[in-house]
Amino acid sequence: MEHFVDLAAIADFNLVAKHGGFGRAARQSGRPKATLSRRIAELENSLQLRLFERGARRLVLTEEGEALYQRTATLLTELDETVLAISSGVARPRGRLRISAPLLFCQLAMGRLAAEFAIKYPDVQLDVISDDQPVDMVDQGYDLVIRVNPAPDENLYGRPILHDRLVVVAHPDLQRPSGDVPVPVVVRGFEKPTTVWQLTSENVTFSIAVTPVLALSSMIMLRDAVRAGAGAGLLPVSLVNQDIQSGKLVCWGEADAAPIELWALYPSRRLLNARVSAFLEHLKAAFPTGEPEELAAYIQ
Repeated sequence: MEHFVDLAAIADFNLVAKHGGFGRAARQSGRPKATLSRRIAELENSLQLRLFERGARRLVLTEEGEALYQRTATLLTELDETVLAISSGVARPRGRLRISAPLLFCQLAMGRLAAEFAIKYPDVQLDVISDDQPVDMVDQGYDLVIRVNPAPDENLYGRPILHDRLVVVAHPDLQRPSGDVPVPVVVRGFEKPTTVWQLTSENVTFSIAVTPVLALSSMIMLRDAVRAGAGAGLLPVSLVNQDIQSGKLVCWGEADAAPIELWALYPSRRLLNARVSAFLEHLKAAFPTGEPEELAAYIQ
């Protein structure tokens, strides 16, 4: 038997859930309290589910009610935006856009990216949170997540926006070693200890012995320590390209490491709304080819 969803009833349910009771929902919407109560009862009967626990003073969503609210509130908002866009003839981005992005990318580029986007789309309330940890986009309310080399996830769609690679750089006064003489290096604090780095320079692959002398938790601190001459460092091209070009740092070679890809991810089960589409196009305009030199130039 086919089951038809009553969108009006779902909208009434969201109204009551949002305001936490029939009285508040009625005052905010101007609709009779009795009508809202009857509509919710009809919805519960049609679904064969109890959506609210009715206390003496307030309503509390049941587990099923909470699940329904979480899954329908955003969809109804997007439906309203679509109807508004169609009626106005222009799919103008508006509303809140919540983004999670890695700390380093936020420190280097997101401030400028966000400002340019806010100026271009004043009707969008942009909210950017820096976070390197995995997030649940739906549960945590993110519209877009930017991550480095993300693990495959069948619930997400995405596209790479930037590519990078690791190079070994050092202060000009630090000579590139020869033979088995170890060179002092600065490393990320959480990396596994190592005594050898594999490099490629001018199509020649070679190895250098290394001795970690300093462990730092961020790439920016690591770069600054390498600039100061503490030791050689393994850093993204985008972060040191300008220093290499200016002679502040010398590149010893490209590291034998997996390529770095920065991806923009969004939930596959939701339509790509105008806000997300606009921000993806904004990223594409800032980094047309996605090469590390583009990010290096942008952050300067």
